[in-house]
Amino acid sequence: MTSMAPEERIGSHVKRAEQALLAAKNVACKPAAVTVPQYAALLWLAEKPGISAAALARLCGVTPPTMNTVLKNLQERGFIERTPHEWHRNVLETRLTDAGRAAMELADAGAVRVERALAAAFTEEERQLLIELLGRCAEVLDAER
Repeated sequence: MTSMAPEERIGSHVKRAEQALLAAKNVACKPAAVTVPQYAALLWLAEKPGISAAALARLCGVTPPTMNTVLKNLQERGFIERTPHEWHRNVLETRLTDAGRAAMELADAGAVRVERALAAAFTEEERQLLIELLGRCAEVLDAER
């Protein structure tokens, strides 16, 4: 027997919810033919055109090498363009193309449906509390690193 029952482990419940969310978003992104990580990158690029790959990786919660793979795949499909920064030639600025914006908008429509369905399962007070509690989880776990 372990020192803590699996059903008492908050991490197991967070992981289960995360996996369910990712599965639902994978289905939602299918019509746009993008993965959830690709969709996340496209979404942030729509909000922050010209952002560097390193900054984009931080926003998407992935490592820089993973983000470089995501961006390479998006660039090969014509969804993004990368150009050298005007002053910092070692930094590539990344922007959506028209095709990338269209894919992002299609995937986003599905992702928003998932997010709205999830939000509808809670009252406004419960949603705010859940956001606060998940934030507290992140703070505690970040402090453990």
